[in-house]
Amino acid sequence: MIPFLDLKAQYSQIKPEIDAAVARVVSSGHFVLGPEVTAFEERFADYCGTAHCRAVNSGTSALHLALLAAGIGPGDEVITVSMTFVATTAAILYSGARPVFVDVDPVTWTMDPGLIEAAITPRTKAILPVHLHGLMADMDTIMAIARRHGLVVIEDAAQAHGAEYRGRRAGSIGDLGCFSFYPGKNLGAFGEGGAVVTDRPEFARRVSLLRDWGQEAKYDHVIPGYNYRMDEIQSAVLNVKLDYIERWTEARRSLAERYNALLSDLPFARPQPPRYARHVYHVYAVRLERRDDALTLLRDAGIGAGIHYPVPVHLQRAYAELGYRAGDLPVTEMLANDFLSLPIYPELPPERAAEVVGTLRSAASLQPSAAISTRMEHPQSDMACSQNRRAS
Repeated sequence: MIPFLDLKAQYSQIKPEIDAAVARVVSSGHFVLGPEVTAFEERFADYCGTAHCRAVNSGTSALHLALLAAGIGPGDEVITVSMTFVATTAAILYSGARPVFVDVDPVTWTMDPGLIEAAITPRTKAILPVHLHGLMADMDTIMAIARRHGLVVIEDAAQAHGAEYRGRRAGSIGDLGCFSFYPGKNLGAFGEGGAVVTDRPEFARRVSLLRDWGQEAKYDHVIPGYNYRMDEIQSAVLNVKLDYIERWTEARRSLAERYNALLSDLPFARPQPPRYARHVYHVYAVRLERRDDALTLLRDAGIGAGIHYPVPVHLQRAYAELGYRAGDLPVTEMLANDFLSLPIYPELPPERAAEVVGTLRSAASLQPSAAISTRMEHPQSDMACSQNRRAS
C-alpha cells in the first residue's frame, strides 16, 4: 500500500516536540490568541518575507478577511480562476462581491495574465490569483496590470507555503497573501487554521479587528466582525512544524524530480515550472487522457491517487447562478478532465515513486496513440476557445 498522504508518518518523526507543545498549551490555560499565536505570527511573517501576519481559523477565513480588509464588498468584481478549490470563490461571494473567471495557462496551469485586462470592468476592484499545486502565478505581470488599473492583488497561497517567484516568497508580492494550514497542507495544523500576510499595516490592523468580533479592546467593538480566531494548540503545532518546513519542502522537490525522470518516456504531461520559480509541490499532478482508467489501475494496485479538481468551480451546480457554461474556460476544463495527482509527501521513500510510475506504465498503453503531444501543448486546437464572461 502506498497512501496518497501519510500524516501519521510525519507525526511519528516529531512526536516528542508536538506532544510537549500541546501539553504546554493545556497547562497554560490560555487557548485562544495567546503567546503561541503571537509567536507563530512573527515567525511566519519572517518566513514569508512580510512585515505582518495575522493568524485565523481557516484558509477560507483568511481569504474572506483579506477581501474585506481591502475594501471589497457588494457590487464589486474580483478576477480569479476556476481551477481551484471552491473556497476561493466562496470567499469572494462571502464579501458580497462577484467572482469573474479567467482561464489558466496550459503550461503552468496558473492564471493566464494575457486574459486579465479583457475581464476588467468599472466594477473590478481586485485580482485574486491562485498558486496552484505549489507553483506561483506570473506575479510580475499580474502586479503590473493591477497597478495600471488601480486594483488590489490578493494571493491565494493556500497550496504554496515557501514557494518562490524570482526569489520572493508566496504571499509577499501581492497586497495581501492568504494561507491555509489544513492538516494535509505542506505546513499543516492538527485541525483548521489560516493566515493573512501583508506589508501594509492598515490591512493587518483591519484583519486583527475583523477576526475577533471587531474588538479594539475587550467589549469595545469598533466595527462588525467575526469569530475567526486561531486557537493556541494549532499555533503550537505550527510553531514546531515551521522548524521543519524547509527540510520537508526539499524532500518534496526531490521526489518531484524523481517522478519527472521516471515519467520522461511516457506520454503524460508533467509540471513545467519556469526556471525562476521554486515549486513546492503540494500536489504533483500529471495530465493524461483516459485519466479515470489510470486512476482505477493505481487504486487497484493499492496506490493512493487523487484528482485536483475533477469539476472546476464555474461548472459546479452550487455556482450555476454565476452564468458560466461548459466551453467558457477551455484550458481549465481540459485540465479538470486530464489531471491525476500522485502521492507526494516528505516521508514517502523514493523507491516507492518508482512503484507508482511502474503502475502508470500500464496506463500508458491505454492512451490514444496519436495527437497526444499536440493536445497537451495546444489545448485550444481541439476545444472551443471562447473566453466570454457571462453578464452580471
